[in-house]
Amino acid sequence: MDRKTPEAAGLDPVVLRDQLSELWNRKDLQALHLAAFQGFSKLSEPLEALLTILEGCPGKPKGRSHTLGHHILMEFLTWVKEHPQVTLSSLLEQQALELQQRALSLIRDTQANFADNLINIYQLNSMDRAILLLNIMKLHSLHCYKEAAALSIKLKLQKDLNMEEICVPLILQNKLGMAESFVTGDNHLEQQLVTLLDSWCHPGFREEEISKRFPHLFVTKHCMSLIHPKIVTKHIFRLVEKFNIDQGLCPNALHKRRLDSLRFLMYKRFVEKTMTDENWSDHVQYVVADDSELQIQLVELLVKYSGCLSKASQWSLRYKIPRNRLPFGVWETQQSLPSDLQQIGVRDSAKTEDWKPSRSHCKTFYQVPLTKENVHFVDSPEALRRCRNIVLKEGGIVGVDMEWQPTFGCISTQQVALIQLAVLDQVFLLDLCANGLCQHPDTIIFIRSLFSERSVLKLGYGMSGDVKCLIATWHQLLDEPLQMEAMLDLLNVHQKIQRRKVNRTQKGHKEVVVGKSQQAEKGLSLLVQQVLGRPLDKTEQMSNWEKRPLRISQIRYAVADACCLLDVYSVLSSNPAYFGLPADLRSISSSQSEKKEDKTQVKQATEKEECQGAQGVSPRSSNTEKGLLCGEKPSEDTPPRPPQQLRVVCDNMLQGLGRYLRCLGVDVIVLENTDDHRVAAKLAQAEGRFILTCGQPFQSLRSQVGEGRCLSLDCSEKARDQAVRVLRHFNVQLTPSDIFSRCQACNNDEYAAVPRKDMARMLQQKGFLQGEDNIDHTILQQQEEETLGDILTPEFPRYVQCQWAPLSELNPDTLTFPGGAPIQLHAVPPAVLPRIPLFYVCTRCGKVFWEGSHFGRVLSMFQEVLHIAGEDTKSAAAAL
Repeated sequence: MDRKTPEAAGLDPVVLRDQLSELWNRKDLQALHLAAFQGFSKLSEPLEALLTILEGCPGKPKGRSHTLGHHILMEFLTWVKEHPQVTLSSLLEQQALELQQRALSLIRDTQANFADNLINIYQLNSMDRAILLLNIMKLHSLHCYKEAAALSIKLKLQKDLNMEEICVPLILQNKLGMAESFVTGDNHLEQQLVTLLDSWCHPGFREEEISKRFPHLFVTKHCMSLIHPKIVTKHIFRLVEKFNIDQGLCPNALHKRRLDSLRFLMYKRFVEKTMTDENWSDHVQYVVADDSELQIQLVELLVKYSGCLSKASQWSLRYKIPRNRLPFGVWETQQSLPSDLQQIGVRDSAKTEDWKPSRSHCKTFYQVPLTKENVHFVDSPEALRRCRNIVLKEGGIVGVDMEWQPTFGCISTQQVALIQLAVLDQVFLLDLCANGLCQHPDTIIFIRSLFSERSVLKLGYGMSGDVKCLIATWHQLLDEPLQMEAMLDLLNVHQKIQRRKVNRTQKGHKEVVVGKSQQAEKGLSLLVQQVLGRPLDKTEQMSNWEKRPLRISQIRYAVADACCLLDVYSVLSSNPAYFGLPADLRSISSSQSEKKEDKTQVKQATEKEECQGAQGVSPRSSNTEKGLLCGEKPSEDTPPRPPQQLRVVCDNMLQGLGRYLRCLGVDVIVLENTDDHRVAAKLAQAEGRFILTCGQPFQSLRSQVGEGRCLSLDCSEKARDQAVRVLRHFNVQLTPSDIFSRCQACNNDEYAAVPRKDMARMLQQKGFLQGEDNIDHTILQQQEEETLGDILTPEFPRYVQCQWAPLSELNPDTLTFPGGAPIQLHAVPPAVLPRIPLFYVCTRCGKVFWEGSHFGRVLSMFQEVLHIAGEDTKSAAAAL
């Protein structure tokens, strides 16, 4: 047999790996670099040796940048550039194939950069596709769904795989992002994914269909919550926009979105009563359109919400609903309706309304300081030229606002219907629905000139949304974006005012009763109220802005939205110090816009605004309050309280926070994934709870409860840090006795203590403890004699602050508590009996707990906010 001499064999790769590992541990990267270069040159088979080294490196499976394996790979790439003769093609075919197989096994669960480099070095894309697919399916059969998808993406094999086989397990594991990556770039696969998701929104879809289609999947209740139609519908419309897919491919999601919109309109009109009948009628016709099932649903919902059979009858006649599909009583009401009431009347309010509103309206809301004669409709090129000459005067100030038709999520971005431009003593309304004006070349030229003119200050509020709609209106703005000069977004100014305002009023804070009927102002209306004394009338905000002619109330609303910007700016700029603002208001927006140059910073700023920006709008959410939520110190006027006295409801985006707070003894209700955010407001009103939420829902929730009863947290933070913030904000005095004083499953604070002897008996009674179980019954018998006290009043652990129920309340035959909950004996491993003397059973849900290492971990996690005194010190120290 031919044997190589030590010189011919070269340096042993294991020796080189150990040498590099020692230098890595000493953090001597310069020496590691030199040793790697010298070592690679001494290897007889560098490509084979590299795999041997990487396979033996700690941390190599993930291939992260801070691992030795990743560092060695980067050094090899640098070295191989100086040694171009080291390629896979220089090896024998069989030897090259073996190296490719080994490299393939290394990249199954690595980061993209690590995997891409291995793919390039070992030319894995040139391998037989059958071999590659076999490796992917092997991973899939081992339930490594994420790894299989990632590998197929890296090797560009998506077209050769079954989209549903790969993506369905990913979606059920809450990895829809990976499923999106799998289909991205292939229009056919993108459409397949959207069609699949849409099939789950069909009213006849049953969860069992997934189990039948994929019997190898273990489908839990949590998995099913991820494909709830409400959640899936949101994903579908997001993907439709992302992949630019025709909405016709998702009829079920579109139907569900329209049905949800219809229910929302019913709530606004007949429950909240904040929408006029005219606006409601316009929106209903848009939402229902020509969908016969939605038309039937409309009639049914009218009967349910309004209780008015005549109104339901009118709409059923309009849509010619068959008699057999009508709710009870509607057909009979149809027959008795006079002929003049059989059609839905349309009142021409544009002609009957007065420009000047009622006296009560004038006392309640901000009023436009203009007569109707100073409001000019721009609906022709000639009118546009007159508007341009006035609006673009050098040194002018223009209030800019826009209106569009609400689509209730059925269309991602709406097109602008009306642009309001307010100058000192007049307002121009650019009617983009007028024939030909929107697409006239002069119109887009004027819009570009307006936003780019440096000598004209433009005022807006939340201009990012307006710009998105402008882009949807004129697609050429995508290719050649607007040049934004001399823009002042008063939203940024408002946020600064809010922070300053709370600092001034913190000590004199006035609490508002929970559930007060008056709806809190928000957004621009709140700013107008704070600066000018009265809010805006937002009744016409959700109007059909594409319907002509516009009603007087719509015109008045549109004019007010633009005029108020000028009035607010005038007051703020005349006395900026009073509002805590710099002398140059433009510096507020310019300093923030500079930070948006980097895309990463834009994303972080957006996420932070969603989580915390709402706090800047809430009267309670200032820098001071932000500090409280960040856990710096409790409010001076907040008395200390035990966790049991704090009652909160956590939005479904803060489920982790809810679990931590409940673990610490706080009375917490946590919304499920499928719950609507409004459920939090109802619970808060009914039970006097504080709402904990984050992101956009804060704005709507805070308006439904009392001032200071809804708090927004930073959703980018860990749940543990959020919990510390909440405890410090409410000045909660946490002690070791509070930990686990509530059931982690159901929030109950009452337990029954079950000694080991009784737990063993119940396990045997229900067949969970058989004779063959490896349990030392002699030990159990001896431990029964330990001093546990009387069975009805055992010696409870003194670190548990909760209510105790006597074991006599347990039904001895059914092993259920008075509320009907059976003890969850199936969750008690028989092996714990010898070492656990006492079990604790929740009397509401029957969940069984026992003392373990978790108590010590929780103590350690929240040590900084623990108040340990006297009797708690010893037990806490022992646990830690």
